[in-house]
Amino acid sequence: MKRATQKDVATLARVSQAAVSMVLSGGDVSSVSPDTLARIQQAVRHLGYVPNRAAQALKTNRTMTVACIVPDIANPFYPSLMRGIQTVLESESYDVIAINTDGAPAREKRFLEWLRQGRVDGVIGVFWAVRAPEFAPLVEVGMPIVRIESSRKSGGPFAIDDIYVDGRAAAHEVTTYLVGKGHRHIAMIAGQGGPESVRVEGYRAAVTTAGLPARVVVDDVFTEEGGFRAASALLEGDLRPTAIFAANDLMAIGAMQAIQARGLSIPSDVAVVGFDDIRASSFVSPPLTTVAQYQGAIGMKAAELLMERLSGRKSGAGTVTEMPFQLIERSSA
Repeated sequence: MKRATQKDVATLARVSQAAVSMVLSGGDVSSVSPDTLARIQQAVRHLGYVPNRAAQALKTNRTMTVACIVPDIANPFYPSLMRGIQTVLESESYDVIAINTDGAPAREKRFLEWLRQGRVDGVIGVFWAVRAPEFAPLVEVGMPIVRIESSRKSGGPFAIDDIYVDGRAAAHEVTTYLVGKGHRHIAMIAGQGGPESVRVEGYRAAVTTAGLPARVVVDDVFTEEGGFRAASALLEGDLRPTAIFAANDLMAIGAMQAIQARGLSIPSDVAVVGFDDIRASSFVSPPLTTVAQYQGAIGMKAAELLMERLSGRKSGAGTVTEMPFQLIERSSA
């Protein structure tokens, strides 16, 4: 069966091939009327048109590919984030490739070098180690960069767009919520790196305001195993906490396992709160109280910002976008 071409789309839509090329290449379509755009899209669907990526790359000097860099692809938070990114970019005929760094500085820097080889047109990433100045070589060659952050940002001179959820404010709200529930021995567990510092900072500020002592145990990793180890250290101490706030849901689930393994009840003996609202958090027993970050929405916003740069609709200095969070109350606290 003959593969449909842009000429076939133009003929069926009764428009010029130049208009079809502009729409399908992800360019600025502000000069294309809504009626023309609708006819082109209808013709594409009817013909089952699929872009010839190799020819497109030669013509436009673009790969039509975007890299999504994350620290732990096994953490359920990130597939949901990437789903949001993919939803937007696929509608613009871009493919998404996922890259896992394990949050290791050496791996993050290695992938920055890989990006400089021109294998992708843009990058959306969660970076735990590299800082804005290290992106300078990519910015200089015009590669759009969107970073997803865990703390408040104020912008800077580089053309890097930042999206963040205020992790400090969210952690402060969780801790204040537990204080309001009557808890006076609230501990926190976290993994090392990434969002650890800002979330612990929010927790410490809240317990200090309440006149309570801070107890923090930091494990090497943000996983169930890390949560189990960190919670076990707290439970085996001289003063058992009445509430444990975990810096992510995987650690919270590990903490719940440690509590239940000791024959203790959640939340009557020890309350547990997580962070992220991954899908599993509503299915564990008891269902986990946690902080929703709406990672799908974050991914979609990140992709929209990237497309604004790729299409030329936006240029100049970077922007900062704050995204919402919400405390989701369930039965674990």
